[in-house]
Amino acid sequence: MPVPAVSVLLPARNAEATVARAVRSLLTGTVRDLRVFAVDDGSTDGTREVLTDLAASDSRVEVLDGRGQGLVAALNLALREATSPYVARMDADDEALPKRLEASLTALEAEPGLAGVGTAVELFRDDKPVSPSLQAYAMWLSGLTSAERLDRERFIESPLCHPSVCLRRDALVAAGGWRDGDFPEDYALWLELLDRGFGLRNLPEVLLRWRDSDGRMTRTDPRYAVKRFMWTKARYLTRGRGPLADGRPCTVWGAGPSGKTLTYFLHQEGVRVRRYVEVHPRKVGTRIHGIPVISPQELGAPGDGHLLVCVGVRWARAEIREDLIGRGWVEGRDFTCAA
Repeated sequence: MPVPAVSVLLPARNAEATVARAVRSLLTGTVRDLRVFAVDDGSTDGTREVLTDLAASDSRVEVLDGRGQGLVAALNLALREATSPYVARMDADDEALPKRLEASLTALEAEPGLAGVGTAVELFRDDKPVSPSLQAYAMWLSGLTSAERLDRERFIESPLCHPSVCLRRDALVAAGGWRDGDFPEDYALWLELLDRGFGLRNLPEVLLRWRDSDGRMTRTDPRYAVKRFMWTKARYLTRGRGPLADGRPCTVWGAGPSGKTLTYFLHQEGVRVRRYVEVHPRKVGTRIHGIPVISPQELGAPGDGHLLVCVGVRWARAEIREDLIGRGWVEGRDFTCAA
């Protein structure tokens, strides 16, 4: 059988109500030369039957048995079957717009330094409006359209929407594929690819309808809890291309829950946080778990260790970034945003 231009990996568990629409959105797109590897991951509803019917009606669909071993195992199972030079992701409850794969393949062909691209997304729910925080996240994603900017902001949040991504298979395999563990597998993969020097970016066009729901794994699975994201950040901040890979002490701007959690995991990685920076007058001049808290005015000039800006509020982080750059700090060299 000829090798298709792109293979799509689509895990599905108990998705009988949505998976047919997801698969058909791929099959009716502008790229006809594709193969969809749909993994039934232990469904107890009619998902397997829906997938079997789709495969019977279109030879580009192949159904694999994931045996209920979970998302990572399902993805790696499909990856082993995929022979295309490009591998795209898709979730069983999302909808690809017609030019999604075409635009992704065009970008990867034109930019050989890229390991993969994501896309801007349109969020939707069946039951109620999408939350403002998730809308803000989608807007942030849509701005990461250069590899340089995405690399610079990789420690803020996961910089790609997983089901929107199309990757070079050889880069994905070089990074070890998806790894299973007590951490977000997609974010760990993006950081691994970036740590190895591969480029990633998002396409500015909305090319995926991304469904939100209360039962989504990012809301229910402990691997996607804030603490596990912070653990993942600490691992990559302190290794390879990470700004703290040399083990030098650092300063953390933000002594709230995020800053303190990141500090805890940095200590586990052998990096000492020597001080916090805070604007809250009640915190300035105190110590938090033995670490002194200073004001922004006491920060001084760059060069005395690396500064991590761990502030989750987007407008506040933007103001801090602007202030630091105005004072001669260079992002990436002197400070890194790691909300």
